[in-house]
Amino acid sequence: MQRNAIALMITLMFIISITVAIGVGLKQIKDASNSIEDEIFMIESSVIFDDVLRVLQTNKDLDLITKAETVEDKRDALAIFLAGSAFIPFESSGVKVILEIKSARDRFNPNTLVDLNQTQIDARVEILGNYFVNNGIESDFLGFLLDATSGIKDDGNYRSELFIREPTLFRDYISSDKHFSKIKALYRDIYHTSSLEKVDFDKLFYFTPQRDSAVDLNYAPLEVWKMMLGVESERAQQLVDAEGSYGSLEDLLLSDEEKLALAKFKTSFYEPYIDVRVEILKANKNVKIQLEYDLTKKKGSHFIYELQ
Repeated sequence: MQRNAIALMITLMFIISITVAIGVGLKQIKDASNSIEDEIFMIESSVIFDDVLRVLQTNKDLDLITKAETVEDKRDALAIFLAGSAFIPFESSGVKVILEIKSARDRFNPNTLVDLNQTQIDARVEILGNYFVNNGIESDFLGFLLDATSGIKDDGNYRSELFIREPTLFRDYISSDKHFSKIKALYRDIYHTSSLEKVDFDKLFYFTPQRDSAVDLNYAPLEVWKMMLGVESERAQQLVDAEGSYGSLEDLLLSDEEKLALAKFKTSFYEPYIDVRVEILKANKNVKIQLEYDLTKKKGSHFIYELQ
């Protein structure tokens, strides 16, 4: 009970800190700036982003998550913090801000399909391929994923037509949702298929350059369980329903076959990384900012900025 109260206090203090910091920053801009509208919006967006990052780095209560004495306490505090901070909308000085925070390790990172030993690669590719086929997606799409994450090949021996159609496309790793959308669009154009619409990739993939990233099983959504274990929705939903209570493999109550499948992936029960997304709207302008934040190192990385 005491542990839950501490974690709840962390959430409340974080929300208050974010709201106050951004409100003060916007008021200062409104009072001081005489620039044109677009420039003001860009300044406001920068201030909001800086304030969010500053609160993440300086909030003492947030430190309690990583400084808790046991992994169980860390896991519980993170779970309650994320539950309370998942979606925070507010408005100040005519600027609407939507702040979303979730685990940055809840889904499968397709960039982990490379830089492993060949046995691990083959196993993951086979499991992902089976998942695609079971959902009506052609196995050719695997070639697109592997090419997009494998870097430049001196011999030009790629598995797909991806770089024939788009030779300048970044190919070291899949960097973002937007990058992945480009890959999907090229696949649809080449094969004249709509099969990719059969899978909710937003609930399956998370993109980070960190090749050794693990899936935090306490946050994995239905599609991730279906893919990793090769199970139907009903069984996957059973595992989703018990999430937040997992501390060991035994807690999952897996069959022997499911254990073998899960062993092909790097998994965890506590990962101190959060996915922070800030959407800023004013009139007809829209900025989306995303970063991955390491709670232990107090460091943001993998920044993505989109002006729409």
